[in-house]
Amino acid sequence: MVSQILIRVDKDLKDRFQRLSRTEQKSVNEKVRELMEEYVKDHNMEAAMRSLWDEIGQSLQKKGYRASDVNKKIREVRSGR
Repeated sequence: MVSQILIRVDKDLKDRFQRLSRTEQKSVNEKVRELMEEYVKDHNMEAAMRSLWDEIGQSLQKKGYRASDVNKKIREVRSGR
């Protein structure tokens, strides 16, 4: 399903954006869609992974683990101990 977004921008910014879009032979709509897709792709996974690693790090610190303990624990888990 396609949906619309209405945004308000400075006229000068709009005019410059239109000109730049035309140099790529794209409409403003095409370029905005492209930029939004890139932004979501680049930031969605990155933010999720960063959040996950932060949570893991905080959890380990609360349990008294240090960064030097990580490899030791990984080996223990993999060996089934």
